[in-house]
Amino acid sequence: MRLDLGADVAELTAAIVDVESVSGSEKDLADAVEEALRPLPHLSVERDGDAVIARTSLGRSERVVIAGHLDTVPVNGNLPSRVEGDRLYGCGTSDMKSGLAVMLKLAATVPEPTRDVTYLFYECEEVEAARNGLARLAVSRPELLAGDFAVLMEPTDAAIEGGCQGTMRVEVTARGERAHSARAWMGSNAIHKAGQILDILRAYEPRKPVVDGLEYHEGLNAVFVRGGVAGNVIPDECVVTVNYRFAPDKTQADAETYLRELFVAFEVKVVDAAESARPGLTHPAAADFVAAVGGTPRAKLGWTDVARFSALGVPAVNYGPGDPPLSHTRDEYVRIPRIHDCEQRMRTWLTS
Repeated sequence: MRLDLGADVAELTAAIVDVESVSGSEKDLADAVEEALRPLPHLSVERDGDAVIARTSLGRSERVVIAGHLDTVPVNGNLPSRVEGDRLYGCGTSDMKSGLAVMLKLAATVPEPTRDVTYLFYECEEVEAARNGLARLAVSRPELLAGDFAVLMEPTDAAIEGGCQGTMRVEVTARGERAHSARAWMGSNAIHKAGQILDILRAYEPRKPVVDGLEYHEGLNAVFVRGGVAGNVIPDECVVTVNYRFAPDKTQADAETYLRELFVAFEVKVVDAAESARPGLTHPAAADFVAAVGGTPRAKLGWTDVARFSALGVPAVNYGPGDPPLSHTRDEYVRIPRIHDCEQRMRTWLTS
């Protein structure tokens, strides 16, 4: 599959969508991206696994990173792509192959940006962190992620979304004592005790802190419940898995402390966590981006790879043509005017 970087950005999006690239199977798309970029004389191109990195080296006083993941969630009867009205349908159209198309168009058609640019296409964002291509590069080749500012082309419906919330999953365990269900009073029902955990969750009132001028909305929810031994046994254990989405004014350690204090009467075990990232919009490079792109920035209420840049000291935002609620759905689509709009606004930024 060859990608025509001279095509309209919406047509280029459709071509990228039609190259299936479910997480772990990005090679064909990475090959196509690499093949399209290598002939461009103003870029130096590297390949690391299924990540492709293209850089300008013009000696500008500032370097920015524009990054996007190549992979999608599993196909759900939504390939090949199709156009209906001003909508382009297909797996990954919103998350985030329309963003990749914008990146490729800019890489091909802005040979002399006013700031040096690193275009970073990477694999395995939609699966566990251990496989994430950006995480790998952050450890093995951190110099490739270096910059004064970064833009993740995640779906934001063409609005700037600053930073991201952190996430933590914990197992909260209620203990009891087994007994025959015919003589339940001789035991202690752990599932019944778990009702206290659910009471705490029902009583929870989300924090809505303002961080660097953006309002975040925290969340605390049960996502799994595990318990039971047999149909005639009083259970001695019930585990409620709780997911906490915390604002970037808290660290991962802060989040863990909060959960342990909230569920102080129970055992709490952290099973997964990722740090949050502050918006960083007060940085001069970020301010320039906001001025060029326009609109009113808002908070990113999920977790994204901006957190990886933040950990490296690079302020980062999310900005892309896709619409977040459409991501991962069978009827996923992107509005074609949004793709053109993002391309033009990013071009204005890189040339102003």
